[in-house]
Amino acid sequence: MEIDIVEKKDNQLLKRKEIFFKLKHEAEGASPSRAETRSALIKALKCSSHLLVIDRMHTEYGKRETVGYAKLYESEERLNEIERKHILTRNFEGAGEAKAGAE
Repeated sequence: MEIDIVEKKDNQLLKRKEIFFKLKHEAEGASPSRAETRSALIKALKCSSHLLVIDRMHTEYGKRETVGYAKLYESEERLNEIERKHILTRNFEGAGEAKAGAE
């Protein structure tokens, strides 16, 4: 799996970085899971796993490339204030992590 950061924008109002990425994956098997993609992004950005959420990912049929949009927050409090419940559930409960604001 190879990850490329296409664009990184600073959003001062919401105190986060908005990241557009492209993930190239192997020919064998299915598209990478959200948890695998989060791990790759965390390594690439060298950030805390509790501050990064993937908002959306999309793989076109027949391509070995996934494009997506992620957000990196400055603090967990800000993340819990802004993010929608279903996004928190997708990102943290599937990975075995539970967020206080996701309940």
